[in-house]
Amino acid sequence: MKKIFFLFLFSIHLINAQELALVKKDGKFGLITKEGTFAVEPKFDSAREFSDGLAAVKQDGKWGYIDNKGTLVIPASFDNARDFNSGIATIEKDAKWYYINKQGEILNGNPESDKLFDFHYGVAFFRQNNKVGLINNKFEIVLAPKYDVIRALYKGYGRAAVNGKWGIVDTSGKEVVEAVYDEVGDYYNNTTWAKKGKEHGLVHNGQFIPIEGVTEFGPFGTQDFIAAKKGGKFGFVNFEGQWVLKPLFDNAKGFSNNLAPVKIREKWGYTNLEGTCAVQPMYYDAEPFSENGLAAVKKEYGWGFIDQTGNLVIQPNYEISAAFGSYVREEKGFIGGLARVKRNGKWAFLKPNGDVLIEWFQNAELFQE
Repeated sequence: MKKIFFLFLFSIHLINAQELALVKKDGKFGLITKEGTFAVEPKFDSAREFSDGLAAVKQDGKWGYIDNKGTLVIPASFDNARDFNSGIATIEKDAKWYYINKQGEILNGNPESDKLFDFHYGVAFFRQNNKVGLINNKFEIVLAPKYDVIRALYKGYGRAAVNGKWGIVDTSGKEVVEAVYDEVGDYYNNTTWAKKGKEHGLVHNGQFIPIEGVTEFGPFGTQDFIAAKKGGKFGFVNFEGQWVLKPLFDNAKGFSNNLAPVKIREKWGYTNLEGTCAVQPMYYDAEPFSENGLAAVKKEYGWGFIDQTGNLVIQPNYEISAAFGSYVREEKGFIGGLARVKRNGKWAFLKPNGDVLIEWFQNAELFQE
């Protein structure tokens, strides 16, 4: 009996955790599933991304929220509405902004703030006397307002500055990188790059490791290496600051699946961890490999996809730049088994075999729960 009950709860979780993507067709907005069906037929004049199980939609000039079946669970009575996160959204009513819960009830008790900020990763900024801190979805202060600025959180971490010096905070309010650096990068696996005075290096497990001669770093991939520039060329260092590939490349991006995009003589290819070109440099641009083993590459007339042996499995007939959402530093290529692409002014999702999911749309957002 307990096993049956557990399976029942698990199935409910799967339904509730369904990923949907916002699409625009014939001027109307709806939601699609990864299985290639419409969860909600395009019928709304305006809408926002599906997030935290709900999507804001505009109906008869007012905003409300629908669930993954298209049911209006919060009536359209707001002048403006933002996305839900951790059970809370910001809405505008009568020229004033409020927090609401998923029942549409206005919430009180949040700390005084110069403005209401949206929740992301379970926390929201609040600002008092030109200083910024963090609150959780219970309106508890997890970080007192002490920073001059905190940048938008990326994968749960935010770059934070005080008195002109930068560090990194997490969603618990902990300063995972002390705010003593002139510049810092993103945070991955207890590591970021940083500049301190004239030195560039890595901050790993809270310790600054200067790397002699380095003047620039590339983006993180999904492995514990990062591209570093020295003497005008890029190589790769590990998170202890040791060179694993000498700086021989004109440009480089992050390692994923033991391969990294590198630029040699104006063309992009892929190197392995031994420094051997696994895919010869023949592309105008290239992205790291996705979890399904495919990577986006650009020929002179568009983007396509190759496998890890360099075989072109999807012809380069597409654009893969950002769509109409508010994504920051979003990944390009296959995400969760599908790749969002643009062609002839319309957007669609590609399957790994190159087939189009459903059809082409005027616009399409990434899939979200």
